[in-house]
Amino acid sequence: MLMTMGCTAIPADEAEEIPVAGGGNCNAALVQNLLGREATTALGTDARDRSGARQIRWIRPGDAVTMDYREDRLNIHLDARGRVERLVCG
Repeated sequence: MLMTMGCTAIPADEAEEIPVAGGGNCNAALVQNLLGREATTALGTDARDRSGARQIRWIRPGDAVTMDYREDRLNIHLDARGRVERLVCG
């Protein structure tokens, strides 16, 4: 089952923050080539690993999010179609 999860779209009700094991300090410049791509579990894992973040947070239009800054978190902003619109650390 885990192997098929990498190719599926992110469910709308998935938790906002997904704790994962990354390096620590996030560098969003390293993942800007993901803009416009469909949000999937595999994309999230790739973005986390390449950015060096420990956590990712999916942000959909209209989502309420905390304003706390975390240097180890990558925020993946999605558009209404579920495609990556912006990638920023914090």
